[in-house]
Amino acid sequence: MSIFCDLCFHHCRLEEGQAGFCRARANRDGKITCLNYGKLTALALDPIEKKPLRRFHPGSEVLSVGSFGCNLSCPFCQNARIAAAGEESRTRDCSPEMLVEEALRLCSRGNIGVAYTYNEPLVGYEYVRDCAALVRQAGMCNVLVTNGTISEEPWRELLPLIDAVNIDLKGFTENWYRVLGGDLETVKRSIALVAQSCHVEITTLIVPGENDSEDEIRALSGWLASVRADIPLHISRFFPCHCMKDRSPTPVETVYRLADVAREQLQYVYTGNC
Repeated sequence: MSIFCDLCFHHCRLEEGQAGFCRARANRDGKITCLNYGKLTALALDPIEKKPLRRFHPGSEVLSVGSFGCNLSCPFCQNARIAAAGEESRTRDCSPEMLVEEALRLCSRGNIGVAYTYNEPLVGYEYVRDCAALVRQAGMCNVLVTNGTISEEPWRELLPLIDAVNIDLKGFTENWYRVLGGDLETVKRSIALVAQSCHVEITTLIVPGENDSEDEIRALSGWLASVRADIPLHISRFFPCHCMKDRSPTPVETVYRLADVAREQLQYVYTGNC
């Protein structure tokens, strides 16, 4: 029996035993099963600024966790080894209870909570939800780093448990999002909703020849300002990676110039990877 996964904008129709586009969710016995539940590919204590979050508990550390799978196919992915992988990934088992225990143990080293990151964490929605509930009960913070392509209903259900989010707004044209296998309008909706709920910052990676025009950044920052002018925007420099190793890095002067364009309408604009 085929069923639909309604977690994200893809709405994958899955036959029995078939995994979705994200490789992390599958039809098992007529039900959607989270294949990466409690299976970690990465676990590290990171500076909060690395997420990047510049205006949320600056100077603190956060326990960062990742699994496998992603519902986009960005040709410049820096974590393709885990984002494009499935059940064959090498993982370590970590229940929500074990994760919270580790987060608490690291409080003495400046840890403020858990960040769900590295791959696209929301393809493992159930694990993030269950961990976030326990992290909140333990009095710590939940941080989410996501591409923002989740469907509206599960997004609304999760947000009360989340304290801070960084969303990748990968550009501001539908054409570019189609190249990435994504949907711009879904991301915009996610940003608008989270801006009403908790702290949010946005990251835009500038890829030469793709999303590096002043007009596009002016449109992007203008829309963000219409949501809230105090949303921090990170303008980040591209380096050759994954399927774009033939490209040149973004010129540093381009990053600085586009950051100045964004500052015309936004209060907080930061540059990254420069």
